Amino acid sequence: MKKLPFRIGNGFDVHKLAADRKLYLGGVEIPHSKGLLGHSDADVILHAISDAMLGALALGDIGKHFPNTDLAYKDIDSKVLLDKVNKLVADEGYVCGNLDVMLIMEKPKISSYIQKMRNEIARILAVPIDRISIKATTNETLGYVGREEGAAAYAVCLLMLNSEA
Repeated sequence: MKKLPFRIGNGFDVHKLAADRKLYLGGVEIPHSKGLLGHSDADVILHAISDAMLGALALGDIGKHFPNTDLAYKDIDSKVLLDKVNKLVADEGYVCGNLDVMLIMEKPKISSYIQKMRNEIARILAVPIDRISIKATTNETLGYVGREEGAAAYAVCLLMLNSEA
């Protein structure tokens, strides 16, 4: 069967904020009084990206590949998980065409970290930085995000057949 030249996937992730945790977003440690709680480092941005990439190729989700019941993934750096997802995508003959991410979080403000996040994600995916977009918004004090109980991220990814494959 001939492979489609393009595949699109979307991803979503949410994690609770908790004391005594470091905050990682987009592969970057960000100073804050709380961090995201999860089996791994709970980087909602990288998890949403991973799900978008896996979904584009109908490969399941991050929980299928890296279950929270497996101690091998306890406190793992989500950059490692995204790298593994990128290798799965490459094994299927695809590469990230572009990626658009929206972080929803009240605090801290992350505008001064977005360029670092884009650089880190582009490095992991081995693509030019102009293929990586990260935006952030608040939830206008509404719901669990608005009450600063958690954070969420959405990602949309276009995968392209790798011309070098």
